[in-house]
Amino acid sequence: DDPYYRLWQPFTDKNEVVSTQTSVSSSDFWNKPPEKAFSKAIAAGVGKKLEIQWPSGSLQSTRYYVSLYFQDNRAASANSWRVFSVAVNGKTFYNNLNVSTGGVTIYSAEWPLSGPTKITLTPDAKSSAGPLINAGEVYQILPFGRRTLAKDVAVMEELARNLDNPPLDWVGDPCLPQENSWTGVSCSIKDTVARVISLDLTNAGISGTLPLTIDNLSTLHHLWLGGNKFSGSIPEMNSLLKLETLYVL
Repeated sequence: DDPYYRLWQPFTDKNEVVSTQTSVSSSDFWNKPPEKAFSKAIAAGVGKKLEIQWPSGSLQSTRYYVSLYFQDNRAASANSWRVFSVAVNGKTFYNNLNVSTGGVTIYSAEWPLSGPTKITLTPDAKSSAGPLINAGEVYQILPFGRRTLAKDVAVMEELARNLDNPPLDWVGDPCLPQENSWTGVSCSIKDTVARVISLDLTNAGISGTLPLTIDNLSTLHHLWLGGNKFSGSIPEMNSLLKLETLYVL
């Protein structure tokens, strides 16, 4: 039910989860979040600060589009309000946010993130309700003008699907931005096209199988997968004419 084909995933932690008593209309938001994203929220009590470690994984050091969603889960009242400030990794994201039953979103088109991310909601001293948050989006910003060869991207995406526990940053473009390529992946760039030239997941504690399509990484020089728990057979690699080293045990 998402018009932009975004993938929304549930998230819970040690904080209280509350249900919403009123519905929202996605058409009231410019970025049209699905209504279901507002059905529940993570909340704190009156006068208490709410801290959330989200996203749960560690992020590459670059800039991101970040959008956060809030809705007062109580029945509308003229004499009660929910006001708090939002900080991301200790830096003010939005001050004195007044959250209504109609819902509100705040966002940054380019917000620097690196490693673990902590969202802190600090209530206003006069707020009659504690802070809460319903949903969030975070997307890595990639520069236009360069791309990884589609064939290499397809192979790396299939490999990621074949792994039971791939590295957390194995999403998006495996090579670009070059300084933030996937963990264990090295690439070369000629003109505007990037190619995968090395894959080193030695002792990464991963398991799974190798796809037959790994033979399509025709510019691969080094393939190091030792010290993990791969199963199945080793695919044919007759097309890897530039392969110099191979370590899979």
